[in-house]
Amino acid sequence: MTTHHDPQEALRLINEEGALLIDVREPDEHARERIPNAKLVPLSRLTVPLDRHEAQLLIFHCRSGSRTGAAAEKLAVAAGGDAHILRGGLNAWKAAGLPVLKDTRRPIEIMRQVQIAAGSLVILGVGLGALLHPGFYALSGFVGAGLVIAGSTGTCVMARILAFAPWNRMAQA
Repeated sequence: MTTHHDPQEALRLINEEGALLIDVREPDEHARERIPNAKLVPLSRLTVPLDRHEAQLLIFHCRSGSRTGAAAEKLAVAAGGDAHILRGGLNAWKAAGLPVLKDTRRPIEIMRQVQIAAGSLVILGVGLGALLHPGFYALSGFVGAGLVIAGSTGTCVMARILAFAPWNRMAQA
């Protein structure tokens, strides 16, 4: 069973009933912006059962609620019962005016960097193909093939390459 809580109700459960807020986003997302005292347990590394740290209730959140909603069954197993989810995730928490910790010195999340780079390369390939030579369309095809492979295998070569970019390496230091 899945129970959704709005941000105010989640905050009440945390403050009054000792609920533990679990952030299921990736470490780079959590480092850039997070809810105070939320414990990071990325979905990609979620083990079953999850250590409750004496909390009676675990409330899971992601950025928008999409990941937690899609993984509700896995989260319920990890919680040892019902999956309690922060409705709307971090975005709803911020919209409710509740506190967040931000480190704007951190680069944007690596997957967002991949989306920006891939989109830019596709536009570049189409633009150059239309203006200079049709052979440049292959660049867009190459990027598309890379995205299909990344989605199929769960391994993104572009993300690995971007991890070595100077702005990402400084953030890891």
